[in-house]
Amino acid sequence: MPELVSEIEAVKAKVTEALQAAERDDGASTVMVAVVREFAAKADKAARGPGRDAVIELEQAGDSAKTAAEADSGARGRTKELVLDAHLAICMLKGAVSA
Repeated sequence: MPELVSEIEAVKAKVTEALQAAERDDGASTVMVAVVREFAAKADKAARGPGRDAVIELEQAGDSAKTAAEADSGARGRTKELVLDAHLAICMLKGAVSA
């Protein structure tokens, strides 16, 4: 379990970075920022109570954030990149947990 906790913390750091970028991005839609905020909230929850279900819930929030970022025509490229990086991080963790 300690390894899972450290992996979730690493994902959480990426999600936090993505959220900070989205909140600073004047071109980002309020919808995208809200979805990334929810992703960050799920990352916080997963860090407090790690487990398979928390990872799945975090991945679902990441899927939504990825979709929102890809659909947001006003968001900067760097903001989108950070959201996609955070999404990839949780996908990789879920793959490792599921294996």
